[in-house]
Amino acid sequence: MTIIEILLSLFLPPLGVFLAYGISTTLVINIVLTLLGWLPGVLHAFWVLAKKG
Repeated sequence: MTIIEILLSLFLPPLGVFLAYGISTTLVINIVLTLLGWLPGVLHAFWVLAKKG
């Protein structure tokens, strides 16, 4: 992960996921998690970006 991806995932989790995967179910899941709470969205974004490798 680059520093830009880390910062985007920290402050705007859906944007970080969008830049990595585009419009997909992963993005929808991240938006829902972010709306439920900031921390679940951030954790999911970090997990998704780490998994992408």
